Amino acid sequence: MELLVEHLGSVGLVDHHVHGWFTEPGDRAAFEEALNEGATGPVSSGFDLPIGVAVRRWCAPLLGLPALTTSDEYWEARSATPYDELVRTFLTAAGVDHWVVDTGLTPGLVTDPEPRSEVIRLELLMEQVLGEDDVVGAFRERLGRAVASGTVGAKTIAAYRCGLEIDWSRPDDADVAARARTASTRVVDPVLVAFGAHEAAALGLPLQVHTGFGDRDLDLSAANPLHLTPLIRTVSSPVLLLHCYPYHRQAGYLAQAFEHVFFDVGLAINHLGARSVQLVAEAMDLAPFGKQLYSSDAYGLPELHFLGSVLWRRAMGEVIGGWVRRGDWSTDDAIRVVDLIGRDNAARVYDL
Repeated sequence: MELLVEHLGSVGLVDHHVHGWFTEPGDRAAFEEALNEGATGPVSSGFDLPIGVAVRRWCAPLLGLPALTTSDEYWEARSATPYDELVRTFLTAAGVDHWVVDTGLTPGLVTDPEPRSEVIRLELLMEQVLGEDDVVGAFRERLGRAVASGTVGAKTIAAYRCGLEIDWSRPDDADVAARARTASTRVVDPVLVAFGAHEAAALGLPLQVHTGFGDRDLDLSAANPLHLTPLIRTVSSPVLLLHCYPYHRQAGYLAQAFEHVFFDVGLAINHLGARSVQLVAEAMDLAPFGKQLYSSDAYGLPELHFLGSVLWRRAMGEVIGGWVRRGDWSTDDAIRVVDLIGRDNAARVYDL
């Protein structure tokens, strides 16, 4: 058991889905809003969320404060710390060896971690070529250029744009071109969304799909990963179900049923705070251990890049450590699975 605890504390992770941190520290209102995944304006104090308590519990000691210090004391210490030092402290403590970064979310507001590989947002790429004489050709050319330059995956945010309960069959080029001519500057047309997903899969790119929990402009009922089954049946490249909560058990089923389906519960680990142990346990119910990946989905606050890591390590220690203590697993079993989920599966899927 001691070997497992030591290994969990030292293993270098691959964070397979993450964003950058804010270029500026911001004020307290902006900090608290960034703790609320669903907010696009003041709702309630971010410190009054499970993630807010987790910040006080796990991040405070890195600023020289006692665990569970008050929110006022936390903010005072954070504000007194030079921002570059703050970022360095939390990213170093995360213990991440490699970051797989979605660079398409507010690129002007965040700085991306290193060393990193990049994932391209398909809807953003489509928006960039709208208005071209040959939208289909331009999209393919730019996507091919991204692959040639080292992009390791593609991502669709269909859940935000049209929901996942759409016709996922591959559209023909003429239909795509016709839809593009009448599209707004924000791609919401299911035909254009499906086209992007199929084009990425045809190039063999691992395809990340946002599912489950997210911002308030998402219809959660339309973000169930089971809606992706028709797409999963027709592509052969890896399909990576992101976040998944509260549909993580459905994601686990898909990962067991289809060889090329993988998933994570990264976003929710941060937001569930102390309850993330139960989430990790439920994610382990059904899915093969070679089909789960670690992610933090951290965005904006450097605390979240660290918090995702420490909560995942803690949860894995509680869950599989409990199995080891009861004699259900060996320590070797546990260490192997930690390495698979924490780094090896991502390195294999993205060919890092």
